Amino acid sequence: MFRLYKKYFKGHYAEIFIVFVAQCAQTAFNLMLPNYNASIINDGILKGDTDYIWAEGGWMLLLSGLQVATNIAVVYFGTKLAIRLGKMLRHDMFEHIMDLSMREISVLGPSSLTTRLTNDVLQVQNVTYFLFIMMISAPLSLIGGVFMAMRENIELSSTLLIAVPLLIIVAVIFVKQVDPLFRIMQKRIDKINEVVREQIAGTRVIRAFVREDSEKERFDKANTDIYDVSIKVGRRMSLIFPLVFVLINCTTLFIMYFGAGLIDTGNMQIGSLTAFLVYIMYIFMSLMMSSMMFIMLPRAMTSAKRAWEVLDTKQSVLEAENAVAVKNPKGVIEFKDVTFKYPNAENPVLKNLNFTLTPGETTAIIGSTGSGKSTVARLIPRLFDVTEGKIEFDGVDIRDLKIADLNDVMGIVPQKAFLFSGTVRSNMLMSKADATDDEIWEALEIAQAADFVRESDGGLDAFVASGGANFSGGQKQRLAIARAVLRRPKYFQFDDSFSALDYVTDKKLRNALQPLTKDASVLIVAQRVSSIRDAKQIIVLDDGVIRGIGTHSELLKDCDTYREIVDSQMTLEEAGAENE
Repeated sequence: MFRLYKKYFKGHYAEIFIVFVAQCAQTAFNLMLPNYNASIINDGILKGDTDYIWAEGGWMLLLSGLQVATNIAVVYFGTKLAIRLGKMLRHDMFEHIMDLSMREISVLGPSSLTTRLTNDVLQVQNVTYFLFIMMISAPLSLIGGVFMAMRENIELSSTLLIAVPLLIIVAVIFVKQVDPLFRIMQKRIDKINEVVREQIAGTRVIRAFVREDSEKERFDKANTDIYDVSIKVGRRMSLIFPLVFVLINCTTLFIMYFGAGLIDTGNMQIGSLTAFLVYIMYIFMSLMMSSMMFIMLPRAMTSAKRAWEVLDTKQSVLEAENAVAVKNPKGVIEFKDVTFKYPNAENPVLKNLNFTLTPGETTAIIGSTGSGKSTVARLIPRLFDVTEGKIEFDGVDIRDLKIADLNDVMGIVPQKAFLFSGTVRSNMLMSKADATDDEIWEALEIAQAADFVRESDGGLDAFVASGGANFSGGQKQRLAIARAVLRRPKYFQFDDSFSALDYVTDKKLRNALQPLTKDASVLIVAQRVSSIRDAKQIIVLDDGVIRGIGTHSELLKDCDTYREIVDSQMTLEEAGAENE
């Protein structure tokens, strides 16, 4: 947590100093008030001196006003500093996550990142607020209270030698017990976020396979795990406050009993006993506040470690120090002995790939599920970096190019068409921020999406739900294609992006794309032979190895793997035609 404070409070020392001074002043005023109260009782009320009561009472009112002012300053600046910390920490974590490659994100986990970005930051923010409110006043009240209590009566102050150590021992034991439980709790929050995220995203699959009951059991288990650890924490938290109050009440009872005897013998005045009891309450309240910090601090420290772990995660995909700008791009992409292995995997997914994507030509990759098709598509925009070999763009290793420039010349349609919540226009502008409405409509026309957008309520301002949930699969694919087309890139990548389209729409879309792609390289990742048979170059992948490269007719003659794929698909199509 100290590292976070060092990072985010740099440059805000003046505000921290104000909080420090205000807390010191507030504590001083608190400690002075009982002394005036004792004087009024001893010298004013008991002697019937009205003028003295008004004079001392006036000072008490002034001190009370100053106490309110300093309290406002402490709360205002303390809150401001804590909220600013939360805002800056969330901002930096989000920006860092956006810069991480798929390798780091897969290691940390999307559900865990969500928890760290929300719950963990909130824990750090809350404990920081309480630190600013209590970090000075609690120890000062404790020390000042002990001093003022001893000043009133040494004999009664001896009770503190037993009560204070007991209270500290209770707090230390509590912290040792709850610290590991808070760590477990944060991990289980990660787990339930993961389960909920999967179940919401996979609702259709769950219903299709009638798995509602088993998924409910899975959620109940994750929920019960959090419940169990929360109960353990709650039981310990429910003990500390009663124990503290028992100590406070026993000490107060002891003081009042022996204090009454001192008053009776004339060794102590009533006002002094009243002030002594107030100082004792200050001492115990400061210990209570410290106990609250002991409750919150372990969880916050765990959260701070998790947040710092995100900030401290090194990016595996880095921009070279002397990165080259992409100027006058042509779109030639060449794989040279490319091998790739996923993190913690035993065997590489791709092995010694060599091929070239040429502007004006369409290259298609086909293969069975798990053959490595989508992995090839992820390597070109540097979602991952190759393990061995290199990928060149216009003769330059893509690791030596500026990442922003590389991404700017690419138009990518992912395997899962994803739309962001907002409008059709806002989704299109993600590709080209300064695009005009005419350019957007032209892109929609090419992608065969203009008709259903016009029919939508609002046209370009039609509402888009998160993930494009209010559009069909085919509509989402066409909108995603339009978004890529709008950029007019030098490299188009379609990762199984036509699977939800019917044959008529598929053909219209490809015809409309031809004039746009005549000067650009095109890579199509597909499973249907019918969607790639016209490609100039077809790459057949099997278990991460290229089994054949050529046109449709060449591969039918020379590649057994391709023939098997064609035969299996033709058999299915013919069977479908007979059934109709």
